[in-house]
Amino acid sequence: MTHPPGAIRDAVVGYLSRAERASIGEIQAAIATHLGTVAQSSIRSSLILHTPEVFERVGRGQYRLKQADAARPSKVSPSVEIGKACIVHADCLEWLKAAEPRSIHAVVTDPPYSPLEYSDKEHTKLRNGNIGGVWRIPPSFDGIQRAPLPRFTVLDDADRKEMRQFFVQFGKLVLRATVPGANVIVASNPLLAHLVAEAMADGGLELRGQVVRLVQTMRGGDRPKNAHKEFNDVSVMPRSQFEPWIVLRHPLDGRVQDNLRKWKTGGFRRISNDRPFGDVVRSAPTPKAERDIVKHPSLKPQAFMRAIVRAVLPLGEGVVCDPFAGSGSTLAAANAIGYRSVGIERDAEYFRMAQKAISKLSALKINPD
Repeated sequence: MTHPPGAIRDAVVGYLSRAERASIGEIQAAIATHLGTVAQSSIRSSLILHTPEVFERVGRGQYRLKQADAARPSKVSPSVEIGKACIVHADCLEWLKAAEPRSIHAVVTDPPYSPLEYSDKEHTKLRNGNIGGVWRIPPSFDGIQRAPLPRFTVLDDADRKEMRQFFVQFGKLVLRATVPGANVIVASNPLLAHLVAEAMADGGLELRGQVVRLVQTMRGGDRPKNAHKEFNDVSVMPRSQFEPWIVLRHPLDGRVQDNLRKWKTGGFRRISNDRPFGDVVRSAPTPKAERDIVKHPSLKPQAFMRAIVRAVLPLGEGVVCDPFAGSGSTLAAANAIGYRSVGIERDAEYFRMAQKAISKLSALKINPD
């Protein structure tokens, strides 16, 4: 049964306003009288999502309202449940600060590579079609209109320092919200991956390498600007043919086997019994059929996202979080696989995009590798 957005949360608030505390099973039985059958996993996801903003955990599987006056639904960040996914309209740093510690089992996200890239000023320029500075249009070789890409070579020392501070803080908050052994997979690019990795490791996460998305992009390979005829045989940078996704991990609680038993995390889910998940994933650019569903400048293909998302929960159990949800491609991949997920997006336009796109992207039939 599909429930309206916020219906489960509001029902739990209503019940706990009358009960001093309750277990998930007790909550499930109580709200079934007017919502019908609700899976315990849905109730648990709603509780985790709104703790400690609305609910507080007072024992193993026991919850209560934090405060009656602070627990009204109007105080809650707007959120929409779509299948097993929930997308929240909020700032991810603030959301992570308020999230229940050790409530997330994996993170898969494609953040802005720097605060400059998606600042209000640069984002407004992008949406208005005023391309320049941070944003550029790659050259067209086939008559197809190209999507704008960020130009990372314009970042100066101050921008890089700000970027580092941002990712150190992000790493600390992810460490707080995740369980031991949680995989943290962060999209980056060849110019900045080392800076992002070092900053998040300084935030307390373990650096575990990279997953390479093997895809030819439009970055690099250009001749010198305003001198392309004079230096026809010269490329300023190598043509990029891969995209690095940084792999980090919340430090283990004991050995890998101990962590798997206690937290259901600590490794990667194998593709098959005789085939482990590898650190190179062949990928095509995002297909037109997916770009037609949602117009987002950083939309990643579902084939790649499903491969990554499936792998990050070694036992196929837990909650996957995307703190920079954008158009919802991570959440769509999680829905397609059958995982629970939560995404946070602060931009109102992208939040609306995701509400429409998640179910459509997750319904796409993707040929497995």
